[in-house]
Amino acid sequence: MSPHDFLLLLYCLVDDELRALGLGRLRARGPDPTLADSEVITIELAGEFWGLDQDRALYRHFRAYHAAEFPALALVHRTTFARQAANLWHAKQLLQARLAGRLAGGDPLWLVDSLPIDACQFARATFCERFRGEADYGYCHLRRRTFYGFRLHLRVSRDGVILGYQLAPARASEKAVLPELGPPCGSVGIGDRGYWSPELRARLASGGVVLLAPYYHKGRDPDRARSARLSAVRYLIESVNGQLAERYNIKRTWAKDLWHLCHRLIRKVLSHTAAAVLSVRAGHQPLQFDKLAA
Repeated sequence: MSPHDFLLLLYCLVDDELRALGLGRLRARGPDPTLADSEVITIELAGEFWGLDQDRALYRHFRAYHAAEFPALALVHRTTFARQAANLWHAKQLLQARLAGRLAGGDPLWLVDSLPIDACQFARATFCERFRGEADYGYCHLRRRTFYGFRLHLRVSRDGVILGYQLAPARASEKAVLPELGPPCGSVGIGDRGYWSPELRARLASGGVVLLAPYYHKGRDPDRARSARLSAVRYLIESVNGQLAERYNIKRTWAKDLWHLCHRLIRKVLSHTAAAVLSVRAGHQPLQFDKLAA
């Protein structure tokens, strides 16, 4: 799929779904913006998909190479574009939830995991002013070291579609954040050993949610065959984490405060979900993004 075709399909998807949401006029006062909201969101999502996650680089790239597709962009200053994009955060949240719900199709099975997001280099953590009082220290088992920042907690479908996400300080327990991901009644979730908790399982069960996780201590696991089966099912969420880390560069989001960090995470998650929709429409699996970029 050529970049032009990708942009056209993405714009049609965003524009149609925004209209279907029926949000009406998104501004309380003032004239309509020069660049349509659907165009701004399309530029953001395509830029994230192509690895352009900084506003300056995003704006310059589309001004230089996609002026034909977005002629009004030449009339908009970069700061105006960035401000309009950030103010659309709630519309992007609603759009992501709508697309994810359609892709999941009511499947009761979901997977849960988290990935670290650094606030700064660990050596600078003691005197870093960004996110002071909001970020915290945590341990990354993949890198086997302590880091300073946040964790992005994810709940995804068995096909890898992001159904829920929550940003929390790195020290926050995965078990404590899981209920905030909105597991629906009558569903079944699968997590790793970090989610083993009889108390959490009982709490979720009272709300009609079943949580499955391998025994906390691998060396004392009473049913290793069951744990292996659960791990084989939940492995797909590792692919989602990998895409967010590599394609979307989610571990470094170039934000200086929590509000902008949350907005950047929203647009990365929405870009991932929109790419999954286009992948399915093209006849591929939801996570086969490389075929969209071919």
